[in-house]
Amino acid sequence: MDLVIVTGLSGAGRTQALRNLEDIGYFCMDNLPPGMITDFVDMCERKDSGIKKAAIAVDSRSGDFFSTIYDNLNTLEKMGVKVRILFMDANDEVLIRRFNETRRQHPMAPTGRVVEGIERERRLMQPLKERAYLVLDTSVFSVKKLRSVIREVFLEEGMDERVLVSVATFGFKRGIPTDADMVFDVRFLPNPFYIAELKDHSGIDEDVAGYIFSFEQTKVFLQKLVDMIEYLLPYYLKEDKNRLVIAIGCTGGMHRSVAIAEALIRELRSKGICVSIAHRDLVKDAPE
Repeated sequence: MDLVIVTGLSGAGRTQALRNLEDIGYFCMDNLPPGMITDFVDMCERKDSGIKKAAIAVDSRSGDFFSTIYDNLNTLEKMGVKVRILFMDANDEVLIRRFNETRRQHPMAPTGRVVEGIERERRLMQPLKERAYLVLDTSVFSVKKLRSVIREVFLEEGMDERVLVSVATFGFKRGIPTDADMVFDVRFLPNPFYIAELKDHSGIDEDVAGYIFSFEQTKVFLQKLVDMIEYLLPYYLKEDKNRLVIAIGCTGGMHRSVAIAEALIRELRSKGICVSIAHRDLVKDAPE
């Protein structure tokens, strides 16, 4: 099992780093008490868990932090667990500014002076910093830069970064899905609703799909749509967008949009693209 322990100074980006690890497939847990690390690993290593890599965030607020963390690390090594410590750091000036901007009290500054809390935490965390697999100084990091570094270091070698594509169908009469990144209107296609034997069927049914795809414009549109999505995905990934919602709509969300979406996901999956589908308005009382 691969375990990343995310720790470091308060305000240095520990929570953001954990989110970035979650985005590349790590099972993550925040603020886990150090004494529970081995129990957490035992849970992850159960055959039915399906967890092969995990990340946990631990910090200096745990009262027994240094009395247990090293014993737990030694135990994990004996268990054959691959443990890497990611230590988040930043200079004092940046940390003070971040605390002032958020108006948060430093967890180790009971008097309220942030600078005293930073000094106390640095001393306490230094031994763990020396054992770190990677120390990231986020003083000049943007959120995008931190995400890029996390991906570069912890994304498994040979593992492709992917945009998770969700295809959603809908009827315009009920409104456009609010979470859509891209919206396509297929009301220009021939409408099976006006064919008596097709009216009560849906775009999932072969007869409806066959009718819609008997027209050349449908075939051309689908191919252009597939080509465009395949072309755009690397650029979305480059901008750190790993989820894309594509909404396809017709009047009622029962015939044309459904047939196009079903054909689209088959094409995308054949190209190795990770895609899911949901038909929002696929009900029998949704007239076109």
